Amino acid sequence: MTRSCGTEAKYPAKPITVIVPFAAGGTTDTIARMMEKSAQQHLGQPFIVVNRSGGAAISGMNELAGANPDGYTIGVVPVSVMLQPLYGPTRYHYPTALEPLAKVASAPAIIATRADQSWHNISELVEYAKKHPGEIKFGHAGLGTSPHIAGEAFAREAGIDIVQVPFKGDSEVLVALLGGHIQLGVVATLSPLKEHAKNNGTIRLLGVVEEKRLTIPGFENIPTLKEQGINVAFNFWNGLAAPKGIPTAEKAKLAAGLKRMINDPIFKKDMADIGMSVEYLGPDEFSEEWIIDNAKLAKVVKETGITEVIAAQKQ
Repeated sequence: MTRSCGTEAKYPAKPITVIVPFAAGGTTDTIARMMEKSAQQHLGQPFIVVNRSGGAAISGMNELAGANPDGYTIGVVPVSVMLQPLYGPTRYHYPTALEPLAKVASAPAIIATRADQSWHNISELVEYAKKHPGEIKFGHAGLGTSPHIAGEAFAREAGIDIVQVPFKGDSEVLVALLGGHIQLGVVATLSPLKEHAKNNGTIRLLGVVEEKRLTIPGFENIPTLKEQGINVAFNFWNGLAAPKGIPTAEKAKLAAGLKRMINDPIFKKDMADIGMSVEYLGPDEFSEEWIIDNAKLAKVVKETGITEVIAAQKQ
């Protein structure tokens, strides 16, 4: 039985650690950094953001799931990390070892390439890839992450052979893409893409892996994969979670503070400025979506064979 860290009135009495299971600069890290700015105002204590990259988020997720459930350790959790137990043994079964606190935002996956590549759209890319099997490398934020799932699903549906290259976060993918070490990047961090696509003209955005086009300013004209004849679409979200067993009083105060932070107009504007849409859900509603989306995504990766692909790549 978990002991409370004190009375409800005293919580929080010290800074709250926020674990980001990826390297600095990616989507999950950006969310944590944006929330860090208003934590003192809305919770009465600061956030301490800690990056624990490695193992396609497994290192950070293990640290989060194994932390003391006293309300002083939480983490930013992408929906894709819930699938890690499908790909091989993990220390914890994340869907049940974590407790949902709040849904924060959606992080759509976008397929990007350097502007000097010969393909200008998905059709031209697919045509080239079929003529040059195994030549194109696509980078992603780690095995089993949402960009990896999106890239594998795209390749399988398009009937092309492209080679996946895992990195520790979207920021590393963009560096590799700009450096010519990979030919495609499947990323969920939109702000740097916007900068390079519009201001520098060094990146070309080929398609978004969503049901509908994005409404985020600067990204409205990117066609979906479905529009381009590839029947692949996902809804990838990022949320906040705590280790299972957090006391009721502490959870209530934490959830209330997180709600204020996420719905803060300044936070929403900051998120929009970096190309992300805030989609707040509280603990109860988020728990329902947590279960439903995990089941849906698990079904997709199993039916398409992605589970076996990722499991083999992790060996």
